[in-house]
Amino acid sequence: MKIRRKKGFFSISAVAKMFSVHQQTVRLYEKQGLITPKRSTGNTRLFSEEDIDRLEEVIYLTHEMGINLAGVEMILRLKKQIKKMQGEMNKLFDSTQEELDIESEKSKAIVQTSSQQLLRLKNKPATEKNAPKAPSKQTAEQEGSITMDNWEVEYED
Repeated sequence: MKIRRKKGFFSISAVAKMFSVHQQTVRLYEKQGLITPKRSTGNTRLFSEEDIDRLEEVIYLTHEMGINLAGVEMILRLKKQIKKMQGEMNKLFDSTQEELDIESEKSKAIVQTSSQQLLRLKNKPATEKNAPKAPSKQTAEQEGSITMDNWEVEYED
């Protein structure tokens, strides 16, 4: 049995203390649309773990990397697009792999059928009825070719 942990929500004061930033900074990031915490019935901001992860990324980009808010917004948007494109590429790779597997199975079946047919032909007793008749020397000379055993050489006039 797997034990599930309850998802907790944090207040703005707890989040601000967590990252050593002012509450007004967290409100500014929300106003800019960089984070979107949920609201309680009393309109109190409730930060989920995903919100905290995103806030941590925003704080890292602004404080550690020195990127302005417009740059942070662009980076987050591009990351979202990349993630979406990776998902689409993964779906494309999966469907292509499925098609390759199907084609491989078809090819294996064709090879197996062909090899069985060749084995039947090889093991089939040669009867005079089914064996090809060699042309007579007279007929071959008339057609401009020479027959040697089972080999036939043709000459152009």
